[in-house]
Amino acid sequence: MDRQLSAQPLSTVTAGAVVVEVGPTDAEGHLEPPAAGEVVLSVPSPEALARDPGEVRRVLAQAGTGVEPLVVVVQAAEALRDEELSAVLEAAEHTSRAVILRIIRDP
Repeated sequence: MDRQLSAQPLSTVTAGAVVVEVGPTDAEGHLEPPAAGEVVLSVPSPEALARDPGEVRRVLAQAGTGVEPLVVVVQAAEALRDEELSAVLEAAEHTSRAVILRIIRDP
């Protein structure tokens, strides 16, 4: 995923709307759990985000107030497209909390 985003950055990344950070991984290459954040949604692939943006928006909007960021987890992704990331960006406008999109592993 890091190689794809470095070689072919999404327009939302190049526009500065998104920050990409590579997190620490375990021996199998899976992303380690974050130190902070509240997981509010988990999907098997990024396609689910674009398929049901209303659900992403509903979950983030109903998460309530707090200081911890809201975390949307994608279990596996070979690539990430603008429309998939846009579903999370648009939903993030409905909360005052920071939103983190975590991609656990490459398939």
